[in-house]
Amino acid sequence: MPPQLKRLLPLFAAFVIVFLIVRQLLIPESFGEHGHYRFNSVEDNKIKELHYAGKDMCNDCHEDQAINLASDVHATIACETCHGPGLAHIELETATSIIKPTDRNFCGLCHALSPTRKSNVIVQVDLSDHNIEQLCIECHNPHMPWELKE
Repeated sequence: MPPQLKRLLPLFAAFVIVFLIVRQLLIPESFGEHGHYRFNSVEDNKIKELHYAGKDMCNDCHEDQAINLASDVHATIACETCHGPGLAHIELETATSIIKPTDRNFCGLCHALSPTRKSNVIVQVDLSDHNIEQLCIECHNPHMPWELKE
């Protein structure tokens, strides 16, 4: 056996042993109990305060918008993606807790020109050139963007 291996094998063995000890100390006790995650995290997450209601809750009261949206390209996007957390809106029944985005830059978060997005999936608009004096919602209904307003 070459002398280099005689020196490296004990070092490698020591590294493996230290790795296994550190791994044992760092892995949470409930990891792997019911799957490849820390099972106690389920209880930890139940304690957190909720802010989002979910698309189904929105659809219960805003059925007309749900119907429009169902046949639209935005159909798979949750309402709260654009309108913000909706649980307070449902519990307090106030419209003030809902965001009504009107800023061009808000629409631009998804639709501004970007070489990192696939243009055949997300329609991209040059915000510095496209109707710069108008807000997007003056022409486009966000729930049915292909249907231009008159």
